[in-house]
Amino acid sequence: MKKPSRRSERVADLVRAEISRLVLIEAHDPVLRKVTITDVEMPGDLRSARVYFSVLGSDAEWDEALAALDRASGFLRGEVGRRCSLRHAPELHFFSDRSLERGARIEEILARTRAEAGSAESPPEGDGDHEGPER
Repeated sequence: MKKPSRRSERVADLVRAEISRLVLIEAHDPVLRKVTITDVEMPGDLRSARVYFSVLGSDAEWDEALAALDRASGFLRGEVGRRCSLRHAPELHFFSDRSLERGARIEEILARTRAEAGSAESPPEGDGDHEGPER
């Protein structure tokens, strides 16, 4: 796969910021207020955009968010084209980004592992005569 150009990366960042703003502030669908736009990838011709999003919630909420984004895609496409001053408004394709969810799960597993390792390494309780460190 060809490496994206610096221009397409800059435009993708601009499109991500604009879609984030539109979803959070101007979209009328309350489902979209739960959506976080995590990344946008664009090819060199800037005619399409892969928009990655995240939602904290159940699988049903993910499906609901994807449906809401698909319903709003015409509005989002037109506004992005106007506000970003693009010759052609990019066609928006939405994809779920579960990396935040996976990261939280990994953190949870690591914390549990540390806690288990810490309790296994801690010295056994004494006979109760020791009152703690002197001050």
